[in-house]
Amino acid sequence: MRSLGTLVATAALVLAGATTAGAASYDPLRLPAVEAPAPVDLEVHDKDRDRDIPLRVYLPALGGPAPVVFFSHGLGGSREGSSFLGRHWAARGYVAVFLQHPGSDRSVWEGQGREQGMRELRKAANVKNFKLRAEDVTAVLDQLERWNDRPGSVLRGRMDLSRIGMSGHSFGAITTQAVSGQSYASGGQRFTDKRIDAAILFSPSSPRRGTPGRAFADVKLPWLLMTGTEDQAPIGDTVEGRLAVYPALPPGGKYELVLDGAKHSAFTDRPLPNDSGERNPNHHRAILAISTAFWDAYIKGDAQARAWLDGEAVRQVLEPADRWQHK
Repeated sequence: MRSLGTLVATAALVLAGATTAGAASYDPLRLPAVEAPAPVDLEVHDKDRDRDIPLRVYLPALGGPAPVVFFSHGLGGSREGSSFLGRHWAARGYVAVFLQHPGSDRSVWEGQGREQGMRELRKAANVKNFKLRAEDVTAVLDQLERWNDRPGSVLRGRMDLSRIGMSGHSFGAITTQAVSGQSYASGGQRFTDKRIDAAILFSPSSPRRGTPGRAFADVKLPWLLMTGTEDQAPIGDTVEGRLAVYPALPPGGKYELVLDGAKHSAFTDRPLPNDSGERNPNHHRAILAISTAFWDAYIKGDAQARAWLDGEAVRQVLEPADRWQHK
């Protein structure tokens, strides 16, 4: 008869083998045969601020409540941007809600000449718009709760609002940082929304005031950071500032991907006007795979996705010079 210790050790080996096998079979790029419906455009009216927030919602093909993931666009963007993310996440079983933030969206530069448009964009990158964006996230979450229960709503019963992810690019990453755990000298974690379970930051930023250590030391939620070795924008943080975020985070569900040669526009649908050279198609492949696995692991609680992220299988979607780490 085997001892209890032997039985425990054997069980551990079996579990480890099952986890490894699960990671090997897990594929975050696999899509169902059923095509997802066309996205739905909606608008949230925040009566407390007399502010309208446009949304584009990507729905899964299958009905029933699904986890919800948000996306906040960068400076001068719109709800239509980074659609490759929305389509893929919805196909993988998420309600993907893409926000548009008036005052720092495309209306700032539309109809302007190039130089005037850049001046207007620089003006829009201000503290007022930062606060409006953070408040937009909470206002939209509040409205989704109402729509989920409202007869006749296109979103009625479609959302599992107990499982929520937040993401954003550039100014949208700053917005995401604010609502998912960043601290501020002026008021601690003043913008954090406790309904959010995990966050993805595409082109994250270090704080303008204070140190990364102070800003990010108390982040409790799982965070996935994605940037590139050439992730520099005309308005925004430097590559060095983006890379300073991960070392300042406490351990526990924290990940960083640095794509070799990736520019700021790698996380968008198309190049920026000043971009030169060919876009690397594997960047979008890696972004889709790793973001999906992160949502699956930390929003759906999928053990195979977690094992895929934490093991060697993740390297299958990366190129040799891409940098990947977690803690």
